[in-house]
Amino acid sequence: MSLSIHTHLFEGGARRALAIHCTLGHSGAWRGLASALKDELSILAFDLPSHGRSEAWDRTGNVHDVATDIARGLMDNDPMDLIGHSFGATVALRIAVESPERVRSLTMIEPVYFAAALQDEPELLGAYQTQNKALNDAFATGDEREAARVFNRDWGDGTPWDDLPERMRETMTKLVHYVPASSAFLHHDSAGLLEPGRFARAAMPALLIEGDQSPPMSAKVAASLEKRLPDVERVVIKGTGHMAPITHPDAVAEPIKALLARS
Repeated sequence: MSLSIHTHLFEGGARRALAIHCTLGHSGAWRGLASALKDELSILAFDLPSHGRSEAWDRTGNVHDVATDIARGLMDNDPMDLIGHSFGATVALRIAVESPERVRSLTMIEPVYFAAALQDEPELLGAYQTQNKALNDAFATGDEREAARVFNRDWGDGTPWDDLPERMRETMTKLVHYVPASSAFLHHDSAGLLEPGRFARAAMPALLIEGDQSPPMSAKVAASLEKRLPDVERVVIKGTGHMAPITHPDAVAEPIKALLARS
């Protein structure tokens, strides 16, 4: 399906990057990081379908396929730097594997590509299911507001649900269907990236960023991707959690500057 997608260009350096935000986020989430990188990059950001000012996704098909096709369609003909956060980082990874000739460097902040960790350590599944029981129970009963509350508790910036403005809670509730809709790729590798040899295609300089206060699966995913990517550096930022590019943009910018310098 063809969707109207809102974009925003954070003007800066001559080098161009595409930034892909997290589930329940929007393109404005990159403002702090874009400011910190303005001497190095101009960053094109966009709102994922149903997010921000983009047209709503009709919930048909594979949402990761939809998001990846949109992101690829926004890229320049010349190779670009890709920066992604959470769900957005998995889209960036997929483009790097499927279309490496279009990617100059790859930055993944807290990628939630659980399929990689679960393939490496199948025994993680039980603990992961237990960790996500409240979220899955909310979806099972159709209570998307409760699902949004739990998702914010587990993957947000630490702000309690009751302290969020009601308009934000309503928006998060409206968008939380992205979480189960993403499962085909994030948990079951619907694009087949984990098939033998595919990660070798993503030979561009890459960076994995995680916070030391993030959910335990973040480190497991990062470790799995670190051993698969041919040219990758893994950085843990102290004092940060899953929302590091929003809460600590200057700290996140530093390893990205180093990546850009070597690519």
